[in-house]
Amino acid sequence: MTTLTAPGTAPSTDDPTAAVRFDTKIAVVLRDDLATWQRLNVTAFLVSGLGTRAPEVVGEPYADADGTAYLPMFRQPVLVFEGSAGLLASAHARAVSRSLVRAVFTAALFATGHDAANRAAVRAVPADRLDLVGLAVYGPRNAVDKTVKGARMHA
Repeated sequence: MTTLTAPGTAPSTDDPTAAVRFDTKIAVVLRDDLATWQRLNVTAFLVSGLGTRAPEVVGEPYADADGTAYLPMFRQPVLVFEGSAGLLASAHARAVSRSLVRAVFTAALFATGHDAANRAAVRAVPADRLDLVGLAVYGPRNAVDKTVKGARMHA
């Protein structure tokens, strides 16, 4: 198994199929009472901003054998977890205290219709009173593991 030692470092192998153990982790925690469409929607929104704040998580663009170009994607897996509202609040507090790159999705965002309204809805509530339905975090693997401790892998 190849280990990466710094964010953005390429695997030290010529075998593109070799397993890679990343020193960083991307994790999404979803509230366990969401409908399926909400889980998918929240996950997509949460991860959409990570590459803008942590560009090292984004790999190179793709192309098929015909030369058709495709957008780059994350260079590492995204692990999706679930937990209670209380677990999300605790994970959020730990993410903030560890200064991890993070994104939040609150219940109020299901009722808004555009980006400015989304930001206003979050801005209107103190951090410790956010009605979180989703949280994405990125950072050193150990710090992310401690942040999402207690969450279970999404089934």
